Amino acid sequence: MPRSRSQPYHPNAPIVPELSAGGIVVGSAAKEILLLHETAEDRWCLPKGHVDPGESLGTAALREIREETGLTPLRIRREVGETSYRFFDPGRGQNVHKTVVYFLVEARGGTVRTEPIFDAFAWLPPSEAVRRIRFPSERAVLRRALPLLEEPPKA
Repeated sequence: MPRSRSQPYHPNAPIVPELSAGGIVVGSAAKEILLLHETAEDRWCLPKGHVDPGESLGTAALREIREETGLTPLRIRREVGETSYRFFDPGRGQNVHKTVVYFLVEARGGTVRTEPIFDAFAWLPPSEAVRRIRFPSERAVLRRALPLLEEPPKA
């Protein structure tokens, strides 16, 4: 079984903040959501990653989605919300307080080509995507996006 790269929060270890951005990626018909399977932690997740210094949240989300999925072109429909959580990173010997801002992102074509940290991807109906995601905070932001899927895309 793959080993987790993170551990539960250690109350006596130092903590550092991290800001990430990502997306709930839908096809242009918004009937399916893209999930990625992370090999190291054996979990399904939404694409996301660090915001670089001086980068906007939207730019970071689109960059990370392109890097992790190979999809392009992409278009942000709207911001969905943010999550925050804490964990201990044994590699750094520090706690991390991570905030992730998620956007509803439309994939307007392209072929999925995942980064090597992922061993699979799936386009899933929304209810199945919610069921597969491991972490409650990520499931909650996906649930917040579900009513937005019915909104017509803006031109």
